[in-house]
Amino acid sequence: MATEVKLPELGEGIEQAEVVRVLVTVGDTVAADQPLLEIETDKATVEVPAPIAGTITSIPVAAGGTIAVGATIVTLDAGTVVPAEPKPESTPTAAPATPATPTTTSPANAPSPVVVSPPPASVPPRIEAGRGRPALAAPSVRKLAREIGVTIDAVAGSGSRGRVTMADVKAHARQALTLLATRATPTAAPALPDFSRWGPVEREAMTGVRRTVARRMAQAWQTVAHVTQHDRADVSEFEAVRKTVKKTSPDLPLTVTAFAVAVVAAALKAFPKFNASLDTDRNEIIYKRYINIGVAVDSERGLLVPVIKDADTKSLGALSTEIAAMAEKVRTKKAGPQDLEGGTFTITNLGGLGGTSFTPDRQLPGSRHPGTVENRALAGVRA
Repeated sequence: MATEVKLPELGEGIEQAEVVRVLVTVGDTVAADQPLLEIETDKATVEVPAPIAGTITSIPVAAGGTIAVGATIVTLDAGTVVPAEPKPESTPTAAPATPATPTTTSPANAPSPVVVSPPPASVPPRIEAGRGRPALAAPSVRKLAREIGVTIDAVAGSGSRGRVTMADVKAHARQALTLLATRATPTAAPALPDFSRWGPVEREAMTGVRRTVARRMAQAWQTVAHVTQHDRADVSEFEAVRKTVKKTSPDLPLTVTAFAVAVVAAALKAFPKFNASLDTDRNEIIYKRYINIGVAVDSERGLLVPVIKDADTKSLGALSTEIAAMAEKVRTKKAGPQDLEGGTFTITNLGGLGGTSFTPDRQLPGSRHPGTVENRALAGVRA
């Protein structure tokens, strides 16, 4: 009997998805819960499983296309299922004593799929979250849980014998997001400046997944504790160079900060995605084709950030001289607005206080590039 498999509900507000890969071909025999398609929504990339076992007779979708929820993705002939083990044909009354577990997308009149490993009879009818029992779930359901950040063993299963379905995972995720939203107190993001004032830029439209990631990360700044990983680097060689230069050119203020600016500028050139900003109003990523490094300077008015323009084009000597000059302008209150704007990345150095590492917990006062990705990644350097 031919059965049309339709794209199931993917979550609240999701009406369509993009086909990333078709995992089967016409003539393939598939088992229940075997992945048929890999699709991408604005939340995650997931696999769509077969609700029943059968043979693929048609595939009306192709990779790269967009399909709506409820549209047919494949047609299955459930009457040509190959049993897991060769055995004589039997009547319906000779079926296994333990029925197959139906999924939430199975048609009401669809035959039961072949059961390869039925769950033990000792499993309770419903697995409640936090009971400490491993969840019963198909691989495709587990993959969905991993993709959207749900702990599968914490999901209450509504299927037979407590089996966790895709609908259970989605409901659990929606409940968690609703709870998160009620705790969050979002504030309006500051308006972005015109980055093209300081050099060429390139805009790229964000995909649905990137838009969701940006929104969730913005929420996380207000609702989730943050962890910063610190590591050590052996800088003995460049410290030796710095001391040698200091002896031979005592008038050149070659500091650790100058080395840090040079290293960060080279890294941003190699990894331009770290030299970017998010325009959430236009759902675009703004890549700056210039590298301006802000250097935090302590002053009587607070921590201000003069900006070294085009840092990737300057030598260590030029960087050292300019950093020292900018710091002096800040401390003597001679730095103007043009000296404090246009930065694409900020370095702050607390080496004079000792210690090994630190993490600034907010955007630096005086920075003129609010709301940008790079301002969240401040490099701590010990002198």
